[in-house]
Amino acid sequence: MNRYYLAVDIGASSGRHILGHMENGKIVLEEIHRFSNAMTEKDGELCWDVDRLFVEIKEGMKKCALAGKIPHSMGIDTWAVDFVLLDGKGNRIGNAAAYRDERTNGMDQLVCQVISEEELYRRTGIQKQKFNTIYQLMALQNKKENQLKAAEKLLMIPDYFHYLLTGKAVTEYTNATTTQLVNAETKDWDMELIDRLGFPRKIFQKIVKYGTFLGELGEEIQREVGLNCKVMLPATHDTASAVMAVPAGEKEAAYISSGTWSLMGTELLKADCSEKSRRSNFTNEGGYEDRFRYLKNIMGLWMIQSVKREIGGELGYGEICRMASKERISSIINCNEDRFLNPENMTEEVQRACREFGQQVPEGIAQTAAVIYNSLARCYARTMEEMEQLTGKNFEEIYIVGGGANADYLNRLTAKASGRKVFAGPVEATAAGNIMAQMIADHVLEGLVDARKCVYRSFPIETY
Repeated sequence: MNRYYLAVDIGASSGRHILGHMENGKIVLEEIHRFSNAMTEKDGELCWDVDRLFVEIKEGMKKCALAGKIPHSMGIDTWAVDFVLLDGKGNRIGNAAAYRDERTNGMDQLVCQVISEEELYRRTGIQKQKFNTIYQLMALQNKKENQLKAAEKLLMIPDYFHYLLTGKAVTEYTNATTTQLVNAETKDWDMELIDRLGFPRKIFQKIVKYGTFLGELGEEIQREVGLNCKVMLPATHDTASAVMAVPAGEKEAAYISSGTWSLMGTELLKADCSEKSRRSNFTNEGGYEDRFRYLKNIMGLWMIQSVKREIGGELGYGEICRMASKERISSIINCNEDRFLNPENMTEEVQRACREFGQQVPEGIAQTAAVIYNSLARCYARTMEEMEQLTGKNFEEIYIVGGGANADYLNRLTAKASGRKVFAGPVEATAAGNIMAQMIADHVLEGLVDARKCVYRSFPIETY
């Protein structure tokens, strides 16, 4: 009889329940439930409907029970930086605000009055992004101080869902590091920094590592979903889970976790908190086995998702990719400009950027997508060169994991622009990494290297 492990993987646009088990030395994945996710506007701010998401989490678990496939353990991963506040009774305070909301505008300047960007990077190793948790908390402190004062707990989004399932309030390490409030040396909350910023110490929960057994489902949850299982923390930051599934074995690898965001980097055993690294805008996020995910955030397929929604009609992403591959437009934009973070209209913003620099202005979905794909590939190549200079390492291969591994045209462009061999897959890297962490905790896999070799055996990997 198979022993199942359940990954609940929730991204910015969709979520899925994936069951995994071992069969003939390979990881086998099975999708049980899929649901949509999107930011919504409420009370004048962009936020996540976490109540509906939790209903979907339970719905997928019910489907496991109905199928007779009861997971031995389960774990949830999501995007980073966003959080909820809870009062003393465990009730949520305010909305689960989304990172693309404008409440953080100007907050970097207020933080900088307390601590310089240089010192902040030396302490945390985390790149400055205006939506980081540190700036979201500064926004609350200045605009909704009553919420911060009423709070007893701060929980990152996956930690909140784990809390609802088990009643245990902790903060998982990989997601905690993205707050820009964790010390890169101690791998714990930087309480001196938190005190200087005036944030209440009491709201920051104990940081625990991936692989921690949190508990079993609460009795009420058991009755509702029709099963009980262990709740085992994966690397709850979806990128940390995805990077676990990079099929490089023991090699030092360059990777791109390609989805809504493109996260391009490598792994370091010690964070690089140097000024040179800061100026290059690399970040040192917590990873599995105490490795640091040394990477750069690149705007990614969010841009394609946006133009598809605006002018793509019923076209699928594969078809858009094929159409773009037939275009010969040579215009290039800087994908990392803030203008592409959350424009009113992405298509018009891409056109405007091309026009401003005297380049051909794309018309229609195929040309617009071609500009974005070519610009992303160029950005990947530049980032690779920077990363090699900063680390002193030479990378002959790039591993692309996640949904973007399906983008054949982008993969071919990346290989050409970077001059490296590109391996693409697995597509469900985040769910695979989530399940790998559970399997390692259950001693089914021996560790990260063993797990990565298993990934290479288990999933189709395309070579470019």
